[in-house]
Amino acid sequence: MDRLNATPRHSANRFGGGINRVQSPWRAQTVPYVSIALASLLPVFLVADLMPLLPPLGFMMLICWRIMRPGFLPLWVGVPLGAFDDLFSGQPFGSAVLLWSVAMIVLEMIETRFPWRSFWQDWLSASLAMMIYILVAMTVSGAPLTPQMLIVTIPQIALAILLYPLFARLIARLDMFRLARARRVS
Repeated sequence: MDRLNATPRHSANRFGGGINRVQSPWRAQTVPYVSIALASLLPVFLVADLMPLLPPLGFMMLICWRIMRPGFLPLWVGVPLGAFDDLFSGQPFGSAVLLWSVAMIVLEMIETRFPWRSFWQDWLSASLAMMIYILVAMTVSGAPLTPQMLIVTIPQIALAILLYPLFARLIARLDMFRLARARRVS
């Protein structure tokens, strides 16, 4: 059998097709929102007595989705996802709504001003966003801004900054899952 005329059983492309591949519309639209909501729920299971152990994972996931896929999430998405996060985070209701919306607007302005970026610039902007978010969320929660409280937040901020590459990798995997070809049921 001639190799040039043979049709392969399985495509060499691991996404399962060529130009006109069909994604699952349900999966393509819901994966980012579900992943952000699940990340908002995760710190509920790890409760600390005085200070949170984990950084705000829902906010980190939102920032990573926004940086990895700049035009995908609309600007208003900070309102419903922030409200969902407020329900489970213990913050005063409306704090994440405001902070997530402001973060989305600021990242949009940065993207408009500097459309060319590298991984290091993304990491820097995500780190600044997470650091400011943690400090402002602490202020909004009514915690006193003492030097001891600022020192206690340093491990949480450092963990948030160090987790960015892992979250970026997770978002890349979730995006591949989101864009994978839908299976046909015969």
